[in-house]
Amino acid sequence: MILKKLKNRPNINQNKKLYAFYTQFGKLLMELRTKDLPDDTVNAINKGIDKINSIAVSEKELRKQMKKTQTQIIKLIEKKHKLVTKNHYRNTWLAIGMAVFGIPLGVAFGTSLGNMALLGIGLPIGMAIGMGVGTGMDKKALEEGRQLDLEIKY
Repeated sequence: MILKKLKNRPNINQNKKLYAFYTQFGKLLMELRTKDLPDDTVNAINKGIDKINSIAVSEKELRKQMKKTQTQIIKLIEKKHKLVTKNHYRNTWLAIGMAVFGIPLGVAFGTSLGNMALLGIGLPIGMAIGMGVGTGMDKKALEEGRQLDLEIKY
């Protein structure tokens, strides 16, 4: 099966944010067309594209639906096919590193030195650890050919 195309919207150039998001979504679809996806995945993606194409007038509604559909597609291809976008793991592990490593390190520094104001010192350390882990996972995904040539910006 073939992925459907987005409906051409000539007046979308007037709203810069919407145009940027529309272009990004189109690039995601082009990247997915280069991959050999099974029919059930293509059907799920085509349903989302149909929802976007059915929106007629409202720019706000269009952007909301595109964001929702794009998130669903990215989660679907990550879960089923282990395909990820550029820097996906880095962005995910940045937050995880801050929560899992940063806060406990900050608490350890604060209690050992008797000054809980040092709690914030652990956050950048955890952020760096998380970014390191995520970057390593991104490199591995690139080497295995599981990375799409697209970086998602919200």
